Amino acid sequence: MSMHWLREKAPGFNELSPGECNAICSFSLLWSLFEAQILESAGSAAHICKAVDSWREAETIRAETYEPELTYFRQRYFADDQFTYHFNNLHLRKNDRPNIVKTVINGTNNVPRDGMVTALIITLRFRNNLFHGVKWQYELAGQLENFTNANNLLMKVLEHHGKLAGG
Repeated sequence: MSMHWLREKAPGFNELSPGECNAICSFSLLWSLFEAQILESAGSAAHICKAVDSWREAETIRAETYEPELTYFRQRYFADDQFTYHFNNLHLRKNDRPNIVKTVINGTNNVPRDGMVTALIITLRFRNNLFHGVKWQYELAGQLENFTNANNLLMKVLEHHGKLAGG
């Protein structure tokens, strides 16, 4: 019922492919689970840093596991020795650790902890931009790869650090 309503009423929603709809809906649920289990129900860059720092201390970051998603973010947000126009559309705030994000994205910082923090902060920005309406300005178009990579990242983090059924 709600998908039918969205297809009729929400600008651009009817133009989304089933894959795009699935990726966006899955992201909403995955983020909620991630925030509950990993961020103590407080989605923020500070809580992301706290979680990643605990994994670094426990030596469980597993940076190589998250490399495909980080590579995607680097390619999307930095090309030809400059930040792409997509980078500004993240709408990073001062408390989103923009200096860390920038140095990781431009490749001058390859510290595993900072790479993980950056990938998760970008995912946090997807969450904020989706839930606060910024992504609707673009009618959610062109977001499949963003949400697919964010979903993959969230599932990997939850697999390694969450309290999942059957795990």
